[in-house]
Amino acid sequence: MAIKTEMLRCFVTVAHSGNLADAADKLGRTPSAVSMILKQLEGHLGAPLFESERKSKLTALGGFVLDEASRELDHFERTVVAIENFAHAKSGFVRIAVVPSVAETILPDIVQEFFRDHPDVHIDIQDMDSAAVLRELERERVDLGIATGPGTNSEIESEQLFSDAFGIVCRSDHPLAKHDHPVSWRDLVSWPFIANGLCAQIADETLQRIMGDSRLMVRNTTSLLALVRSGVGITVLPRLVVEKAGSDMKFRAIADPSARRHIAILRRAHTRLPPVTLKFQSIIRTLASQTGSTADHLV
Repeated sequence: MAIKTEMLRCFVTVAHSGNLADAADKLGRTPSAVSMILKQLEGHLGAPLFESERKSKLTALGGFVLDEASRELDHFERTVVAIENFAHAKSGFVRIAVVPSVAETILPDIVQEFFRDHPDVHIDIQDMDSAAVLRELERERVDLGIATGPGTNSEIESEQLFSDAFGIVCRSDHPLAKHDHPVSWRDLVSWPFIANGLCAQIADETLQRIMGDSRLMVRNTTSLLALVRSGVGITVLPRLVVEKAGSDMKFRAIADPSARRHIAILRRAHTRLPPVTLKFQSIIRTLASQTGSTADHLV
């Protein structure tokens, strides 16, 4: 006969109670049932656990079993709680990589909403460009990504969240800022242009020539906006990127409806995410669909 968890729990309860009646009451069993369980345990061990039938004093074996059983029962209870919390998304660890524009605008609301119901979950957030998000997913360093789609990458699953239009970004005192109509790509030719990685998503030949002629490529959004703000040049970015850039910066629409950035939630294909990560993903979907104030077109 193997020693069962319930046998150890019964013994520990009797040892702490000092008698069968009180232990039986705590366990919700009859005294005779508790006595029988103790006899089975002692029979398996081949020696008594109590010095008398009164169950008030432990033998040397009883004291050893009490210490070991108490420790194991505590560990068992903690394990059960951890498993239940994991299953119900009450604990765990979420790793996510996001593009900076999402990290600055949508993500704070997502995290606050998530923590309201999941205060004990730990979240690790990294902000980086879309290419880096894909690399972190492929290397299994993050569980979810929010970035532009993975193209033909079969290792990554993509679910589109929203899209926003590309536009010209310049200082508010720049001549292009005073246009009362959408700007064309040809309007950029006359001005110093700061290239950035997001421009590669736009297929327009005029813009690509401007990109090729540019002497300055900046991949970090903060540095890019700082250079535009200082008057070094103008650039092209999605609307959401400059949503909180400040009143000294101007976003001008482009007369090219195809120039849009598409933001998706990304995850590794054929990977089973833990419940807590699925909860976080669900909140991303819900709140991203409400970004009408920051993205000019929702999916």
